[in-house]
Amino acid sequence: MLTTSAAIDDAQLQAWRRQLDCSFAQIDDVFAACMAEAAGLLSAQGLDDFLMQARFLGKMGRGVEPALIFLQEWPPIAKTVGEDALDAVMQTVRTLNKSPNGKAIAPFLQTLAAVARRLPSQGQLQHYLDLCVMLMERTSGSIHGIHKTYPSPSLAVFFDKAPQLLEVLSVQGLSNWINYGIRNYNHHPEQQREFFSLASSDSRAVLQRERHGTLLMDHTRVLDLTLRALWQDGDLLVPYSTTFDAQRQPMPYFDAHGMRLPDVYDERNGVSGLDRYRVALAHMAAHRRWSTPIFADNYSPAQRLAIECFEDARVDALMLREYPGLRRHLLALHPIPLDGACNPATHSCLRHRLVMLSRALLDPPKRFEHPQLQEWVQRFSGLMALGESSTSDIAGLALSYLGKTRLQSDQLPDTWFEDTEVDYHDDNRHLWRFYELSDDEEDFDRPTATAAQELQTLPPRHYPEWDYSSQSLRPDWVSLYERLHPSGNAADIDNLLAKHAALAKRLKRLLDALKPQDKVRQRYQEEGSELDLDVAIRSLIDLKSGSNPDMRINMSHTTDGRSIATTLLLDLSESLNEKARGSEQTVLQLSQEAVSLLAWAVQQLGDPLAIAGFHSNTRHDVRYLHLKGFAEAWDDTVKARLAAMQAAYSTRMGAALRHAARTLSMQAADKKLLLVLTDGQPADIDVKDERLLIEDAKEAVRELDHQGIFTYCINLDPAADAYVADIFGKRYTVIDNIARLPEQLPKLFMALTR
Repeated sequence: MLTTSAAIDDAQLQAWRRQLDCSFAQIDDVFAACMAEAAGLLSAQGLDDFLMQARFLGKMGRGVEPALIFLQEWPPIAKTVGEDALDAVMQTVRTLNKSPNGKAIAPFLQTLAAVARRLPSQGQLQHYLDLCVMLMERTSGSIHGIHKTYPSPSLAVFFDKAPQLLEVLSVQGLSNWINYGIRNYNHHPEQQREFFSLASSDSRAVLQRERHGTLLMDHTRVLDLTLRALWQDGDLLVPYSTTFDAQRQPMPYFDAHGMRLPDVYDERNGVSGLDRYRVALAHMAAHRRWSTPIFADNYSPAQRLAIECFEDARVDALMLREYPGLRRHLLALHPIPLDGACNPATHSCLRHRLVMLSRALLDPPKRFEHPQLQEWVQRFSGLMALGESSTSDIAGLALSYLGKTRLQSDQLPDTWFEDTEVDYHDDNRHLWRFYELSDDEEDFDRPTATAAQELQTLPPRHYPEWDYSSQSLRPDWVSLYERLHPSGNAADIDNLLAKHAALAKRLKRLLDALKPQDKVRQRYQEEGSELDLDVAIRSLIDLKSGSNPDMRINMSHTTDGRSIATTLLLDLSESLNEKARGSEQTVLQLSQEAVSLLAWAVQQLGDPLAIAGFHSNTRHDVRYLHLKGFAEAWDDTVKARLAAMQAAYSTRMGAALRHAARTLSMQAADKKLLLVLTDGQPADIDVKDERLLIEDAKEAVRELDHQGIFTYCINLDPAADAYVADIFGKRYTVIDNIARLPEQLPKLFMALTR
């Protein structure tokens, strides 16, 4: 149901409108909603910069569309990549505006949010902006070869396709694809347009050629779950591009803003790209658990290099104690430098010797016969045998190693790098503190204020939304966040079940009739578990009388079982807090009783059941709360979540339906039922057209039908007939007497699954 958000002061809104200084009437329709969103996502300085750039776009002479798109799209982009990216984005806009490609500004801004979700760091976004400018400059035409006169035939269509391209390509792959199109079709505008719109077979073939490796942004959810499950750790996973760093490839690292990893990993030495990400994250998580920063000021660069080598070996050893199965991947990814490969007469070999030692510590050597290696492997093993050791202890061992093995040639300017890059190691910036920084410096401390809350959430999923006016899906329009529902007192649910004990007894009799019978005999089988004597005798008579006998003389037995998986999706919007008609209880309390009885009933039947609730606060914050998973039993853990059910915000139903279908569609059941319990029509505070979300929910139901999921709605709104049939067709029930919901919901479920 529609709720009101915290209102912005009218005087403040008018001041912002004057600051915008733009006379387009279309902006007035959305300005309040845009500023409400911006005020919640941007800092005070960011808000001023936002209005200043919107003012520029409104006075640029390109119509209302660029300013209108910018007002709606920039706040969530800033939340994803940071407010500092605004200067780079607007510089690109100004470059487009000064060229003949001004009409491409609108598609550039329109798709920038989807691009930013695939390139969520400022560095990667800057690479994308550089590619856009390069494409513009190399494909725009000129009469005299001095000033660009004709617009690029491909720039606007490229912007339209950019989100789709970045779904499958890294930044480097996108750069290669763009350069191929420019190189081969720069002098044929129509073929160039076909290439950059993915309409030509050549374009799609090059796309497949550049589509390689494992993209980080396709697996952030899986990797985040791995971190939480194995390491009880979690952080924002941020990709960086290795495309434009040819001289020195960056390494993974973590800081207060997240864990940074390459945007793409190829398979290496039999280790898949996804497993390489898992190993790199495991190494960083091990550092976060067992490493302690130490002061670096009194150490030389060589000493710091040795300490980092030994500390990496220590956390790898501790990591393998926890998860020994990782050893195979570590050995495959760790280089094997050859003894004697580095010539100390021409190169500094310190790095080479340290990586040899690192390999020896990971894989105690039979290959390394060097007595020095054997000595330090034994000393390291003896230190680790005492326990977990510590960063300071391992630093002492590293300094001792360096003092006894250092050579004069280690001072040479040329360093030997071949076979010394351990690519799953991070750059160890977290190990070091510096005295010259102030006492308040916290560069390497992760924020802890919301750590408990962050561990309860997952990265957002983005879902499309149907725009009935244009008859098209808006891609990645809605951001949905899922989490476990907070827990309360499980005894409250036991009290509710005790309150309805008489109803439970009546339901029990109905449930007994629905339970599957033990065995059903299947006759006339060519192969079976036993002989069907009646058919066998009849076949023998036919054989002796000269007729063709029936060879299906066996029979078998199967269990007459139910094969139904159900997801119960609860609307948890603010309106559930109102009292039900003719009752002293709220709609939320009655829903709680009904859901508890239904969960108890389904437990008696043994059907798979999942329960989830949802509510929304604009398209950027749809919340999906897990109350019971398919694999969870009806126990105190689930009851505790049901006991804590709360209602708030609005009802953006389409995204919740699409998300519920993801887990339901994976269930191995003959029939899949999505049961929706709601008390009103879909609505949200950022949507003025009440038909928009109704039509989106209708489209979502149609999508679920194509997936083989049967959707049914139980509506508690007496006026629901005006809209519920538009969404669910004839598959709905309106319960006028809400007080009877605890009785009606289980019975309705049994009728649907009979």
